[in-house]
Amino acid sequence: MSGTSPDRRRDWQPRARPEWLRRVNEEGRILDAKSIVPLDEDSLLRCARENTGLDDFGDDDWREPFQILLRSIEEEAELNLFGRITTRSDLLTHLEGRLRVIDWYASHPEVEEEEIVEPVFVTGLPRSGTTIMQEILGADPTSRVVKMWEAKYPVPPPAPGDPTPDPRIAKADAVATMQDRVTPEWSAMHKVGGELPVECIEFMYSSFLSDAFSASFQVPTYSGYVAKADPTPAFVWHKRILKLLQSTGRPGRWLLKGPTHIPFLPTLFAVYPDAKIVLMLRDPVKALASVVDVCGTLFWMRCDNPFSGDSYGHFLSVDPVVANLERMMDWLENATIPRERVQPVRYLEFFADPAKQLESLYAGLDIPLVPEALAAMQAYIASKPKGKFGEHEYEAGNETTVAAEREKFRRFQEYFGVASEV
Repeated sequence: MSGTSPDRRRDWQPRARPEWLRRVNEEGRILDAKSIVPLDEDSLLRCARENTGLDDFGDDDWREPFQILLRSIEEEAELNLFGRITTRSDLLTHLEGRLRVIDWYASHPEVEEEEIVEPVFVTGLPRSGTTIMQEILGADPTSRVVKMWEAKYPVPPPAPGDPTPDPRIAKADAVATMQDRVTPEWSAMHKVGGELPVECIEFMYSSFLSDAFSASFQVPTYSGYVAKADPTPAFVWHKRILKLLQSTGRPGRWLLKGPTHIPFLPTLFAVYPDAKIVLMLRDPVKALASVVDVCGTLFWMRCDNPFSGDSYGHFLSVDPVVANLERMMDWLENATIPRERVQPVRYLEFFADPAKQLESLYAGLDIPLVPEALAAMQAYIASKPKGKFGEHEYEAGNETTVAAEREKFRRFQEYFGVASEV
């Protein structure tokens, strides 16, 4: 990270915590939190095995990143008591999910023969409109998203005729919305719920090779490891989850979302050669300001020193973000990734005329757009006006910071014709 580059993290300030949480963490400082809530490998694996009655975690490609993650958490994350509790709970969910997925494949080997055909991935810089675009495109009845409850608890895979509502929905909703109770401002930043669609990282957790952990707490050593590691095992795991979820006959063309895919697009296409990309484009200065606030809030959920390290830095600091975008443009230019399978969508232009832009997007993706689907997507847009769950308020930055970042993003904005918003 260049010493001359602006770094918004230095100026970020958290909101006040709810009184109940402040008291819990205050009492936690008196206790031996590490002994009370252990995060060591042996206790986590033992508990996951006991909770599921299973013991096969599959191939060992997850073990090294898992071990590095645990060391990084203990040495760098500075978790408070509530942070340790939620982290142990999350890690057990991922481990137990992995055990159940491996067991399901062992008893249903035919799942491996499932084919994922022309999945559509919505990607772009974090906070560039990927969430709302996934929700809009997901209103098309021919699309199928991965919902929060399916990502957290994919086994057994949902099937036509299953009881409704599935009890896993309420369970996932209670866990996911805990973020709103811990940091009430979160609901205005990113609405979550048991039946809402999720990013790919929600079901890549159990590969233990995921930027999702880097965005949850300060683990710069682990974050650096992930940046240099071969991401193939994580995408192979991603594909295994999709195969499992579709194996029981639920229809739909997969519609997925992952801003963190940007640095790994060649691997995505290696695992999904017929994938199609919806590339969301928005003022990167505005997006960066927003993602710093979002990640600061995520870190604040679990620790008292949110930006103590450089965890997730390649999405939070201008120079690494620029480098990611420069590589992506180079990949398009030298055909490392197939340009014809990447459909740019400029955020401001899209919402100026959604119907026209949807028609253009579907044509570019070579997907038929029937009137019923267009009507459903337009109805969704009308039902979710901006700020429905509260306004996400954050500082765009001072004139010096904005000007310095704007210059660094110049090639990206000119290459894709992205308008400035701040």
